[in-house]
Amino acid sequence: MSDAVRKHREFLFPAVAMYYQDPIELVRGEGNYVWDDTGKRYLDAFGGVLTVSIGHANPKVVEAIVAQVKQISHTSTLYASAPQSNLAEKLASIAPGDLKKSFFTSSGTEANETAMNAARVATGRLDIITLRHSYSGRSLQTLAGCGQSGWKKIPLPVAGIKHAHAPYCYRCPFGAKDSSNCSLECANDIEELIQTETGGEIAAFMAETIIGSGGFMVPPPGYFERAVGIARKYGGLFIADEVQTAWGRTGQHWWGIQHWDVKPDIMCSAKGMGNGTPVAMTIATPAVADKFPGITFATFGGNPISMAAARATIEVIEEQSLLENCKVVGAYLGERFQQLKEKHPLIGDARGLGMMQALELVKDRKTKEPAPQAVIAVFEEAKRRGVLLGKGGVWGNVIRTGLMLNAGKPQVDELVEAIDAGLTVAAK
Repeated sequence: MSDAVRKHREFLFPAVAMYYQDPIELVRGEGNYVWDDTGKRYLDAFGGVLTVSIGHANPKVVEAIVAQVKQISHTSTLYASAPQSNLAEKLASIAPGDLKKSFFTSSGTEANETAMNAARVATGRLDIITLRHSYSGRSLQTLAGCGQSGWKKIPLPVAGIKHAHAPYCYRCPFGAKDSSNCSLECANDIEELIQTETGGEIAAFMAETIIGSGGFMVPPPGYFERAVGIARKYGGLFIADEVQTAWGRTGQHWWGIQHWDVKPDIMCSAKGMGNGTPVAMTIATPAVADKFPGITFATFGGNPISMAAARATIEVIEEQSLLENCKVVGAYLGERFQQLKEKHPLIGDARGLGMMQALELVKDRKTKEPAPQAVIAVFEEAKRRGVLLGKGGVWGNVIRTGLMLNAGKPQVDELVEAIDAGLTVAAK
């Protein structure tokens, strides 16, 4: 046991859990790889929960951070700052629809909290529809919005959150066998939810464009068009939670929601935005942003160091054509995962978009009984082979992967070979 692991266990909340039976102390990272305190190298196939987006210690991002630290490290939003306003201008140029005005914070929790408050103020209504299986943060309001019991052990005296069925095609709550015969009942049910569980009008419909912590659930074609249409029929705004799906991670587009033909009124992101720097954004239409009340700021929101890191991250994505790389390499990853599914009965479903791909493990494909212990076995064997994975799902039975946006087919093959070996071990 390393000294850092020992101190972690002694001095941190026990709830700050670590992966693996023998936890790892990471001491260095470069590109797609990290090293532990013994010098062992690992392929980082989860990126700090999809947060290191363009590689550890990316030279351009490091240079931008160092240059900014040498100039000025902090100024509150009570003063104008070129790093902040330049980033806001750039976001307005790449955001979908009429999204124009940004509010910067330090985490996805803060970004989503800001969005929920902005929607309630703009509409004058309380009720917000979120999705089962979702995760939106760890403040009281965003935890109340979560659709997983495991995250909600803290008492949550927060009113006005209603949970609709998730677009969980593998376990369709309405009995559809697969997405090819889907009638979008999960989206249609939002209308009855509004009619029966609210006063008939709502503040917003808030959804991750791909449900992340819940297991990388990709909605079927037409889902968002139907769901957002219903929400707007009852006065609601649409909040697109892009904390995990933004910055090209789903391939081809900057934003996950661009895979569907809808335009958000509010959009949030964090994680990969600054390639590991604590930074988040809530961007809204002028109609929504201009109604946000009073005088407010986030102490580290708009911090020039984080702003510089985010701007450099966007520039790397543009200069290296990573939207296209993520589409091409992500498609290859999806093909390799489908091959794994054909080989291993433990895999009930293989799903995802771009560099956001998952495998759901089950004990039996007919009953779909979750197999969380199999995930643990795969984790341990993959770690032994030098590959770090992520997991999720309400039952802890989903392997989640988040390769860097600039990963290539060799990293995909390395990842798949480790999971393949892990599944073989788990099957025994």
